[in-house]
Amino acid sequence: METRTGFLISQIKQVQGRIFQRLLSESGVEEFNGPQGHILYVLWQEDSIPIARLVRQTGLAKSTLTAMLARMEDSGLITRENSSVDKRQVIICLTDTARGLQDKYEQVSEKMNQLFYRGMTQEDADMLDGLLERVLANMQEL
Repeated sequence: METRTGFLISQIKQVQGRIFQRLLSESGVEEFNGPQGHILYVLWQEDSIPIARLVRQTGLAKSTLTAMLARMEDSGLITRENSSVDKRQVIICLTDTARGLQDKYEQVSEKMNQLFYRGMTQEDADMLDGLLERVLANMQEL
């Protein structure tokens, strides 16, 4: 089966990233960029988690994530703490500054969703989501 799916997903990701960054700026969010927003989103769902879990939940390589976390720590968005249970484990925690940005991020995400699904019926959107979930599951198996 020959399709352009991989190419299309790559293109969508690139364009989406630029649009999301523009929407963040228009909303007055200058404290973080789009990729850092993905990390914050995971932490807004569950704060104070080990780096290993953050790697799994963001899908980022550990070296990439570590560099991004260093910039986020310098910006006052996260702190790193040693685990009280396992001193080798580093726990990533949100700061009050980062917690205060969650509402703006969610507003931008909602605008992004409206752009993603513009012109689609609910049935179309549900089918697209289901197909993308299947692609993701296929990739995660590997």
